[in-house]
Amino acid sequence: MGSGAPAAARIGGMFGRKPKTPADKAGEEKEKLGFIGRLRARLNRGDSFLTRDLGELFRGRQIDAAALEELESRLLTADAGVDATEYILAGLQKRVARKELGDVAALINALRDAVAEILTPCARPLVIDDAKKPYVILVVGVNGSGKTTTIGKLARRLGEDGRSVMLAAGDTFRAAAMEQLNVWAERSGAAFVAQQAGADPGAVVFDALQSARSQKIDVLLADTAGRLHSQSHLMEELKKVKRVIQRVDPTAPHEVLLVLDANQGQNALSQAMQFHEAVGVTGLVLTKLDGTAKGGIVLAIARKLGLPIRFIGVGEQPEDFGEFDAQAFASALVQGGTATR
Repeated sequence: MGSGAPAAARIGGMFGRKPKTPADKAGEEKEKLGFIGRLRARLNRGDSFLTRDLGELFRGRQIDAAALEELESRLLTADAGVDATEYILAGLQKRVARKELGDVAALINALRDAVAEILTPCARPLVIDDAKKPYVILVVGVNGSGKTTTIGKLARRLGEDGRSVMLAAGDTFRAAAMEQLNVWAERSGAAFVAQQAGADPGAVVFDALQSARSQKIDVLLADTAGRLHSQSHLMEELKKVKRVIQRVDPTAPHEVLLVLDANQGQNALSQAMQFHEAVGVTGLVLTKLDGTAKGGIVLAIARKLGLPIRFIGVGEQPEDFGEFDAQAFASALVQGGTATR
């Protein structure tokens, strides 16, 4: 399980990125559209929680304060948070005062546009700087957030893009985490570096970075132990891992990717704030969006922190992992599985 020849051999054939052909680009576009379809179908299975039965409640009535009050209650229940809810409602109230929202359909369209307005600045995809070799991505998050699975899916994505990848098993506290990461390495064709259970995480990542440099690996994905954001001693250890990386490359990690479980609601926002304070989060991955009818937590995080949302997950399969699209997400959140762009 070290960083010797077997790991190096596993990435054979992945060196040297080939230019994308028109067929490659067409395939990527098809995959993106397929992911957007899955997002719409799974974020709200059927009608949206936010707008379900609004048509019946306000049929034949002009949009008024009562309609906005109902919408405000649903936004808060959907974990959109006070800041985002107040921002959205303020904009809608102005439009109601100008008599721009004549019916429920107009209200729903205005709500979708307001949600997209909040999310669009955060829809910034991960860009790998090929001048930095390896490009170091430190992946953090609490237990059960989907961190290790996210690393595996990202490794697959990077490999398909022609990049060589190494996975570092920095979660040394759970033997199962190392085993799971090894399986993902084999599936994606990535190199894999690990030590025995209980080893110093900083040492594992240090050795992996040294190995990745010597092998001219394009991207190093470093896993870390899942920890509660409230456990200060474990957060200090995470800071140590970051310092160890910087001994080898002062510019690294080039991305600190925080994986959040969307089902955690407002607790996910608290996690994001504390991880950001501890290690300087540069990007987010929101997982398990297929398991919640809410999804409003994405609004709360975007409004409060403004951090780039790199990817979202809507299922267990590799194809259920894709780049965050603000417009598509806003449509799915507001209009449910029937959303159209």
